[in-house]
Amino acid sequence: MFKLRQMRKEDWPEVANLIYLSTNFWYQTHGRDRIFRGLPEDALLFCQVYHDLEPGCGIVAEHERSGMIIGSCFYHPRETHVSLGILNVHPNHFGDGVAGAIVDAIIRFSEEQDLPLRLVSSALNLDSFSLYSRKGFTPYAVYQDMYVQVPKQGLDTEGFPLENVREADLEDVSAMGALEFEISGISRERDYCYFIENDTGIWSVSVYEEPGGGIEGFLVSVNHPASNMLGPGVALNADVAATLIAHQLDQHRGRSPVFLVPATETALVQKLYGLGAKNCELHFGQVRGESQPINGVVMPTFMPETG
Repeated sequence: MFKLRQMRKEDWPEVANLIYLSTNFWYQTHGRDRIFRGLPEDALLFCQVYHDLEPGCGIVAEHERSGMIIGSCFYHPRETHVSLGILNVHPNHFGDGVAGAIVDAIIRFSEEQDLPLRLVSSALNLDSFSLYSRKGFTPYAVYQDMYVQVPKQGLDTEGFPLENVREADLEDVSAMGALEFEISGISRERDYCYFIENDTGIWSVSVYEEPGGGIEGFLVSVNHPASNMLGPGVALNADVAATLIAHQLDQHRGRSPVFLVPATETALVQKLYGLGAKNCELHFGQVRGESQPINGVVMPTFMPETG
């Protein structure tokens, strides 16, 4: 009924339309608001970013009779792991085994690389959770999806030591990699370079650095019609994480960026409520293979997927 093949650049418009349609369909049919509010072509962002980071790491499911793309997924090999990115199936083909076949192909790739496979998936989508659970993924973290409607005049950030936050530069990349490895056991220095270089003009990267000390946290954000989020980022503790979030939120004045924080970080969550944050969803961090316990605060995102 369908065949899997590598995604090609000429597939991008059809894949973007599939991402837009499939994601919005699932949320709207489950009583929630649509995720993508702009145009379908806005979702080309996913194709472009994954291509920029690692060309050729996209899979599509092509209907054998019509030639229509009915499923797609990105994956991202990194130094310490492989990440499974956004996975979509056309609503007319839910239940046809498309998602399972795509995940199996990416599992084979990660096994060939002898690397764990990681993802962040919605806790509200039990079909998705069941798929990953059957494929051997295990949850290791629960994240609260939160958002803040940032006033046009900016946030009241009194009490946050923003003087310790500065814009990241390429000289920070090694320290950022070492910090993330210390906190969560993963590293992806090519990603940091891409964010900091910011050739597309949509990324912002901040680091938290005590005077005379080393980097204690960093946080990325993206501002695009298809994705307005904070993350990825890590921090040694809740205070550092809260300060980085406050700093990045204030750069999105007049917007409502979404960000993920560990549900177990009670002090951090309370600080964010104090900034006016509200909950909008829950996500699981999941891994197939080995992972180390998290020793700090991890703030993941969906694009590019971070596990």
